Amino acid sequence: MSLPLRSIANGLTVARAVAGLPLVIALQLGWQGWAWWLLLLAGLSDAADGWLARRAGGGSSWGARLDPLTDKVLIAAPLLWLASSAVLPLWAVWLLLARELLISGWRAQASDGAPASLSGKVKTILQFVSLLLMLWPSGWIGSPWLPSLGWWLFWPSLALALSSALAYITPRSAPRQN
Repeated sequence: MSLPLRSIANGLTVARAVAGLPLVIALQLGWQGWAWWLLLLAGLSDAADGWLARRAGGGSSWGARLDPLTDKVLIAAPLLWLASSAVLPLWAVWLLLARELLISGWRAQASDGAPASLSGKVKTILQFVSLLLMLWPSGWIGSPWLPSLGWWLFWPSLALALSSALAYITPRSAPRQN
C-alpha cells in the first residue's frame, strides 16, 4: 500500500512544479480567476502530498528533495508577476527568492534533505495565503480589500522567511561540557 501512496505523492509534487508555467501564462493573459484556482489547487496538493507520504510511512528521498523545490517554483511564479506588475517591490521579491535559492542549495547538501522547520512550514503557508489574497480577482466578492490584506500579509511572510533562513544556516550549538 505504501508504494502507490508514495507514487501519488510524487505525482502531486511534479504536478505542482508544472503548474507554475500555466499560472504565469494565466496571469499574463489577465485570467486571474484561472491563476487563483491554479495556485489554490497547487497549494492544496502540497498539503496532500505530505499527508500521503506520511501515510505511506515516509516519502521517497526523491520526493523529499523535489517537494521544497516545487514550492519555490510555485511561489516564484506569482511573486515575479506581482513584482513586474508593481504590486510588490522588486527588492522584496528578490530578497525572498535569494533566500529560497540559498536554503534550497543548503538543503540539497544535507544528507537527509534537511526537513523543513516549523517556521519554514508556517512561512510557506503564510506565503500561499498572501499570494492567494493578492491574486484575488477584481470581480469577486471581497475586492479590493482582500488583495490589500494579502499585501500586508506578505511582509510578515518575508520576515519569517529571513528569520527561518537564519535558523537553517546557523550552526546548532553543541551541548556544554562541564
